[in-house]
Amino acid sequence: MLNKMNGFFLCLILMFALNPGISKAQDTESLPRISVEGNQFVDEEGNTVTFQGVSVADPHRLNNAGQWKRELFEEIANWGANVVRLPIHPLWWRERGEEQYLEWIDDAVEWAKELEMYLIIDWHSIGNLRTELFFRNIYDTSLRETYEFWRLISDRYADETTIAFYEVFNEPTRQQGRLGTMTWEQWKEILTDIITIIYAHNPDAIPLVAGFNWAYDLTPVRHSPLDFEGIAYVTHPYPQKRSRPWVPKWEEDFGFVADNYPVFATEFGYMREYERGAHVPVIGDEEYGEEIINYFREKGISWAAWVFDPSWSPQLIQDWDYTPTRSGEFFRNAMLNAKEQE
Repeated sequence: MLNKMNGFFLCLILMFALNPGISKAQDTESLPRISVEGNQFVDEEGNTVTFQGVSVADPHRLNNAGQWKRELFEEIANWGANVVRLPIHPLWWRERGEEQYLEWIDDAVEWAKELEMYLIIDWHSIGNLRTELFFRNIYDTSLRETYEFWRLISDRYADETTIAFYEVFNEPTRQQGRLGTMTWEQWKEILTDIITIIYAHNPDAIPLVAGFNWAYDLTPVRHSPLDFEGIAYVTHPYPQKRSRPWVPKWEEDFGFVADNYPVFATEFGYMREYERGAHVPVIGDEEYGEEIINYFREKGISWAAWVFDPSWSPQLIQDWDYTPTRSGEFFRNAMLNAKEQE
């Protein structure tokens, strides 16, 4: 009998060690599943859920800085967030390996679940996936690698409701022709393959789909939306994408989509021109902050501010004591106010 029991436990150990679809985070009770209903995200009881949160840096960078830990997620929860965006850069994915990244994602799932926050897994590339030309080498990927990434993620986490969103490609851009050409219809063909792969493994996932101009422009959706149920569209409306007045231009460029589909601003933010690391697209102030948050509230648009890190810009924190920057204080107050009104 003892030998049989030892054999049974050995089988269990081997099963958990060898099966890539088993996550150590599955022991914690999952969050309610989020789905798409019309132009809204809803929970299992049909209640509308609007998301406010932040992006963190890539787990590789956070691990190297000694900051990949539960405390990071605890502080984000204390800011009132209900979602965390996890950017995964293709170069680091290859260098560190999928096994290491899956361990980090498992950590994020466990911590987020315990703190009642959802996750966005973001394939964080910038460039033209059709020509396979990219803005910098850190973003270099390929069609096959992108397909394989989403096949692995959607299969492994198919039953993990805490990972509610799959942001299939961070920022598509042709960079004024420097990265070649790609039409909206060609981009739709690539997206169709990615989403088909995701849905084949996890039909309950919510793919997040970005448009051109570094994920800002959704105007093609007006006449040619994707032929899928259950997806949401992405915009990255940094201050310098449009000159003032902003609101009518936001409505023209992406806001109209929220009348028919969920829209998620998965990256945006601002900083003053004299702050460390400031560059043109993100230079702004609280006037921009107030206008964009009010606009999101009126349109029912979910959002995640960039970035909960003291080095990458525009920074939301000044240091690893989590001292908020000026914009960090603004977005923290916006999240806490939204939480109070729930």
